[in-house]
Amino acid sequence: MAAATAAVPVNLRLGDLVWGKLGRYPPWPGKIVNPPKDLKKPRGKKCFFVKFFGTEDHLPVLEELEPKLHQPRTRESAWIKVEQLKPYHAHKEEMIKINKGKRFQQAVDAVEEFLKKGKGKDQASSHNSTEEKNRRNSSEERGKQSVGEEKHKANLSEGKPKKRVSSVSSERGSKSPLKRTYEQSPRKRGRPPKDEKDLTIPESSTVKRMMTGTMAGFKWPPSVSEPVKDGDPHFHHFLLSQTEKPTVCYQAITKKLKVCEEETGSTSIQAADSTAINGSITPTDKKIGFLGLGLMGSGIVSNLLKMGHTVTVWNRTAEKCDLFIQEGARLGRTPAEVVSTCDITFACVSDPKAAKDLVLGPSGVLQGIRPGKCYVDMSTVDADTVTELAQVIVSRGGRFLEAPVSGNQQLSNDGMLVILAAGDRGLYEDCSSCFQAMGKTSFFLGEVGNAAKMMLIVNMVQGSFMATIAEGLTLAQVTGQSQQTLLDILNQGQLASIFLDQKCQNILQGNFKPDFYLKYIQKDLRLAIALGDSVNHPTPMAAAANEVYKRAKALDQSDNDMSAVYRAYIH
Repeated sequence: MAAATAAVPVNLRLGDLVWGKLGRYPPWPGKIVNPPKDLKKPRGKKCFFVKFFGTEDHLPVLEELEPKLHQPRTRESAWIKVEQLKPYHAHKEEMIKINKGKRFQQAVDAVEEFLKKGKGKDQASSHNSTEEKNRRNSSEERGKQSVGEEKHKANLSEGKPKKRVSSVSSERGSKSPLKRTYEQSPRKRGRPPKDEKDLTIPESSTVKRMMTGTMAGFKWPPSVSEPVKDGDPHFHHFLLSQTEKPTVCYQAITKKLKVCEEETGSTSIQAADSTAINGSITPTDKKIGFLGLGLMGSGIVSNLLKMGHTVTVWNRTAEKCDLFIQEGARLGRTPAEVVSTCDITFACVSDPKAAKDLVLGPSGVLQGIRPGKCYVDMSTVDADTVTELAQVIVSRGGRFLEAPVSGNQQLSNDGMLVILAAGDRGLYEDCSSCFQAMGKTSFFLGEVGNAAKMMLIVNMVQGSFMATIAEGLTLAQVTGQSQQTLLDILNQGQLASIFLDQKCQNILQGNFKPDFYLKYIQKDLRLAIALGDSVNHPTPMAAAANEVYKRAKALDQSDNDMSAVYRAYIH
């Protein structure tokens, strides 16, 4: 397919820092360098040779792109087309907001370290240049003084009287020390000295992202040494454990969770960055249970273990537990056993029926509940189901929290999920270290049922968008337009996102390996439509998308990724 043409990025040249697009991966930071002599430039393509940061110390990103990256390359660098390059500084904030993976963060930190070292060299060079200039001026001044003294001695020896020089004539004849010093200074009037300008502590990319992102609108809570007033109902905060980052010059960053209560009583809680990425959280000393090791549950449990939590696992298919047992998890024989031996038990299953069976079925959760035991349901279900489960758990003296998650398998593996919670507020706070391990952000939304409703609305929007993407790609194809060109255009516009790019790449490559099962997004659309019906609110877009997914299911696409909805349009 023909690739879209684009103008060459303004003023890009050798040595510039850039963002380069790597196949289906998000833009990656790199530097334009000279290519190796034996690596020829692709014919007919306007390209720059880019060396990418953060690919030296682990399995290189480029190695994963071998089947898809056709440009000549080395292990850590490649020829990249100009339309896939953006200047680093101009697009830095944008890229940091949309990309959150561990490797990406390492790459950005490497760029910042590179810039910091370069700045230090420039300052040293400037400092040396200034010192040399001052030395020359001082030498010249000493020479002038020496000549003057010799003349004065000669006059005295000849018997000539000492000539008095007025202050005015002195100023005319030579520069005053004050004026001379000012003119010798390399600074211009009104500018601070370079040393003063560089006294600020350099910030890591994490701190810059925190200050320029959603956190910038919040007011910071009191410092650690100041007591927080419990009587203020409009402001709460958590103080997370301190973390050290070796690539920055200060010793520790105090991570804080910001809580902003809205008029509705719901609360938004966001971490300064994903603590699951840098491994700096302090795990709770409570025993954690986890039921359900599907696409989402597997990544969640892996991150809980990595962060040092004590975890007992159970899955309907017991073989899925083996890998986690090898990583240090304990095995529970039944859901009831897991709940009875753990302080907090999480569950993540496929649908309302599975959620009910897990709690109410034989050897189910309810049989292990006793006063003080905590149950957190992370499944995406309807509000009626989650309310019913909450009632039976609480009736046995247990504590209940719903906490469905927004994301996919990759985000689950990376510890970058978004968690929507509702129910027992105290239990929500007890789960703090667990939520930090599995997600980048958590929201507390009030009473039980609110999180279920919000999650269905989020997935309704996502599912409808996916159906629209598939519709656009097929319409492009039947009208003789390049699907790749359509993707390139969308990626340069306001709709650009990792979701859009990944799903379109799935379709173009015919790769529908599940990252979010099609059958589950159709289930969420169905439940969202029912939610609209319950309050007499129209959902025509979701209803139309739901019909397309139902068609895809009829074509045996249920166990493929949601992007396989594309096949409903071509059959």
